[in-house]
Amino acid sequence: MTALDPDLLLRAYSVGVFPMASTRDAADVFWVEPKKRGVLPLDHFHLARSLAKTIRSDRFTVTVDTCFGAVVARCAEETDGRPDTWISPDIETAYAELHRRGYAHSVETWHDGALVGGLYGVRLGAAFFGESMFSRARDASKVALAHLVARLRCGGFRLLDCQFLTEHLASLGTIEVARDAYVALLDNALGLGSGVGVSAGVSADFFAIDRGAGDVAATVSGPVSGRRIVQLLGQTS
Repeated sequence: MTALDPDLLLRAYSVGVFPMASTRDAADVFWVEPKKRGVLPLDHFHLARSLAKTIRSDRFTVTVDTCFGAVVARCAEETDGRPDTWISPDIETAYAELHRRGYAHSVETWHDGALVGGLYGVRLGAAFFGESMFSRARDASKVALAHLVARLRCGGFRLLDCQFLTEHLASLGTIEVARDAYVALLDNALGLGSGVGVSAGVSADFFAIDRGAGDVAATVSGPVSGRRIVQLLGQTS
């Protein structure tokens, strides 16, 4: 088995391809380029009143990049509804390296000190590629996704790639687009012309929501209030 190269991963994302394993214990990965792609338009997140109320209450504490490895591990766990997973140890190792380099991020949802939900993904240019999410408490993953969308909007991102459309993601505003349309969105988010590469011509600030005036150093974020998140996401439906 050849280890999954993080540099190859970044090049793959830049052309709309991502890896999966057939099972948790699979020795190799395969590359996926869906004909239909799940995309969540950042200005069309569906924030239901009930979810907005939960977010505003700050019942969950939400953090970023405080336990990336734990989030990936929870996403890879077997559950009653999912007896196996596509996240192999090789994938975990490769994304941990992307996180170390600053390309991969996690959003964590906590309740009473316990990690009960979260998501992780890859940032490249003004695109964020959502990889997986988990929930061990009602609305925990929805709250994490709402925080992510607000963070991306605040930071000037242009694309939130959700890979595949699911009923859960559709309820939050995710749509499905054809491959050609997705490639156009991706190229726009990466600022690519005729050439393709990971030296993106467009950049966005994943930590903009955390910054004070004059603060130019990227920092790991602490909690951002739920009221602020709801305000950033706009009107509820």
